[in-house]
Amino acid sequence: MTKTKVAIIGSGNIGTDLMIKVMRLSSVLEMGAFVGIDPESDGLKRAQRMGVPITADGIDGLVAMPEFVDIGIVFDATSAGAHKHHDAVLRAHGKRVVDLTPAAIGPYVIPPVNGEAALDAPNVNMVTCGGQATIPIVAAVNRVAKVHYGEIVASIASKSAGPGTRANIDEFTETTSQAIMDVGGATRGKAIIVLNPAEPPLIMRDTVYCLCDDADQEAIRQSVHDMVAEVQSYVPGYRLKQAVQFEHIGSNRPLRIPEMDGEFTGLKVSVFLEVEGAAHYLPAYAGNLDIMTSAALKTAEKIALRMREGAAA
Repeated sequence: MTKTKVAIIGSGNIGTDLMIKVMRLSSVLEMGAFVGIDPESDGLKRAQRMGVPITADGIDGLVAMPEFVDIGIVFDATSAGAHKHHDAVLRAHGKRVVDLTPAAIGPYVIPPVNGEAALDAPNVNMVTCGGQATIPIVAAVNRVAKVHYGEIVASIASKSAGPGTRANIDEFTETTSQAIMDVGGATRGKAIIVLNPAEPPLIMRDTVYCLCDDADQEAIRQSVHDMVAEVQSYVPGYRLKQAVQFEHIGSNRPLRIPEMDGEFTGLKVSVFLEVEGAAHYLPAYAGNLDIMTSAALKTAEKIALRMREGAAA
């Protein structure tokens, strides 16, 4: 089977990790170009050593490359601000776009939740690393008991956050909060990110709090475990850190938080996660890279197979 050629824009941590995954793991995709703006970046140097065509002239350099005509899908691993320009250029050339920035121009995609829903869209957004780790859990709770409020806290090693990630902190919180509602199904959503400077660096940890209707706790627990297994199918280092926790909020002591209208009574569900990376680029503590790039790879492979189906029809 002929592989679909892809390009990656962004030679930082995320783009480099994704390039290595495409080359090592994919039977559907093939690296066609790797794009950056710093000719001295480790990512561009690594790509060159691995035989991937490169340019340090950004999107303009990509369009000028002779390989560009054969590129079917382009991953953007730069910044939310830059992505708006990249998307306009790539759409004008008829390229499909997988957005790993928080720009959210296209529909949000979380593979185990709505991975089949937007395969024909010209641009799909992978939300954020925190969103990829936690929104499946919000959705798992919501399919059993209506989630009125979902809050997530993503803690990542400071060393795993490159300049692109750091430039997108505000967009991270806004995009993840919106996706908690749009994909996870919560009525309200809130996201927090923590860049942990601890040495040695800590593995990515995520906490999910859901305020939901009273429901069968065992059914919720099983739904969460089923969802964890789905995510593990493409991110082996994704796991529950401890048992799912439940707390009943009664009318005698209702919960009041600013993000909700009025008082809450019902069930609080707390889920604690750990994401260990596959260490394709950075060490295993960088689970945030692994879950983001693994989700993007899985989504792009599905898009490529859909494109082939359309071409054969």
